[in-house]
Amino acid sequence: MLNDACGSQNFNPEYRQYGIVDLDAFGTPRSAGFTGSLTDDYKEDRQGPTYSIQGNILLDQSVIDQMEFNFNNTNGTLADRLMAAMQGANFPGADVRCLASGTSSRAAYMVVYHADDQPGDPYLRLVVPAQATGIEPVDLLQDLYDDFTTLGVNQANIAPDILLSPNPVMDHLTLKMDPEVILQSLEIHDILGRKQNILSTPPTVNVKHLPQGLYLMTLYTSKGKRVLRFIKS
Repeated sequence: MLNDACGSQNFNPEYRQYGIVDLDAFGTPRSAGFTGSLTDDYKEDRQGPTYSIQGNILLDQSVIDQMEFNFNNTNGTLADRLMAAMQGANFPGADVRCLASGTSSRAAYMVVYHADDQPGDPYLRLVVPAQATGIEPVDLLQDLYDDFTTLGVNQANIAPDILLSPNPVMDHLTLKMDPEVILQSLEIHDILGRKQNILSTPPTVNVKHLPQGLYLMTLYTSKGKRVLRFIKS
């Protein structure tokens, strides 16, 4: 889980921070962190039994305090708790370089693996790229997460006669429609309303070229207009 900064440094471990949480040989959680000597104040890495939080160029200690509080006081899955921790840093200037823009940061992402997920193929990968001044990336990340959890619970409530699978998707989406529904055309837009190119025709739609994020697929059918949401992971 990373709330990305409003700037960058050439690679040097002393400019970096690292955190890890794992299980020892007896199955007991353990955590560790590292903060390089050249990272800028305010900087801190803080560990608990099941978490490790890193931050530098922060407004002050309150950023870490609020992230830790939210993580420890949120019920639900690991993903739920990570999203809550991100919200703990959702205020202007959490990264002091973003104070003038009125946001916490410029970009945000969250990655969660299940125990049986393959490397490079996580259960959850949500990405909010660098945003324009005044647009809060943690809010956009929350929107993506809310859509992810909604789609995962019951997509049938969105359009019961059309199903997109898999969702989230990495490469190709398949449209499954009731026999009485005839597809006439479709469009794909990102969360900013920008129309995306479609490289193949239904029932299989190639989305491999799309950046990670949330998309809206508008389908014009014999039964009327349908709008479905999908997440490109």
